[in-house]
Amino acid sequence: MALASIGDALQAARGRIPASEARLLLGKLLGCSTAQIAAYPERGLAEPVAARFADFLERRAAGEPVAYLLEVREFFGRDFRVTPAVLIPRPETELIVELVLGRMAEGAAPKLLDLGTGSGALAVTLALEVPAARVLAVDLSAAAIEVAAQNAAALGARVRFVESNWFSAVDETGFDFIVSNPPYIAAGDPHLAEGDVRFEPPGALASGASGLDDLARITVTAPDFLVPGGWLMMEHGYDQAAAVRTLLTAAGFEAVASATDLAGIERVSFGCWPCS
Repeated sequence: MALASIGDALQAARGRIPASEARLLLGKLLGCSTAQIAAYPERGLAEPVAARFADFLERRAAGEPVAYLLEVREFFGRDFRVTPAVLIPRPETELIVELVLGRMAEGAAPKLLDLGTGSGALAVTLALEVPAARVLAVDLSAAAIEVAAQNAAALGARVRFVESNWFSAVDETGFDFIVSNPPYIAAGDPHLAEGDVRFEPPGALASGASGLDDLARITVTAPDFLVPGGWLMMEHGYDQAAAVRTLLTAAGFEAVASATDLAGIERVSFGCWPCS
């Protein structure tokens, strides 16, 4: 089917991908809003645009995430560049930002460490929300660090990035907050072969037979890098809150608790390193 117009493109997509996604992809290619796409189906498509849309359509129909096709995903009201080198930011991760901000004294200039920064969503957001903060973000992937640094530059955030396997190359201590959205899916989980996650970096998703390996590593090492009274906050799976609270308590953290996301799921667990 020749894609001579917006209407042709939307018709070609019908039954293959949701209409809302087709409008998003066309809007990306044409530089206009989805409302304009819907309002002007007669608008012609240049051959290069039609060809790119046809490619987008095939890739999306095969399951490739829209965020990778658009190369952008919103997080905490800001657009972040994403590529297949990084995990796609999820709305539930915004809970970590809210928890940090809720525990920060007014006028504070905290030190924050983001472990496994990926696109930089957490580190960049915290740096922008708290301009006085000193933020260090690390990731094992050099490609992820490159994407995160691009996002920091584009959004005007002051963040220092270091390539590191969790704490291995972190060259300072005394952090007020350590935050992380680490891999937490069990290695054999069938969901790894379904949906968007099929296209995301496996190293950012799976962590051992129970999914708790990286959460445990972070928990036992974090005390060496926190100030007394500092907080460790970690995102985890929908059914892992009790296990993560146990890890935190066993490591000596106090005020251990979990917070729920908008779906009512315990999504982030945290603890305070004792002052004495």
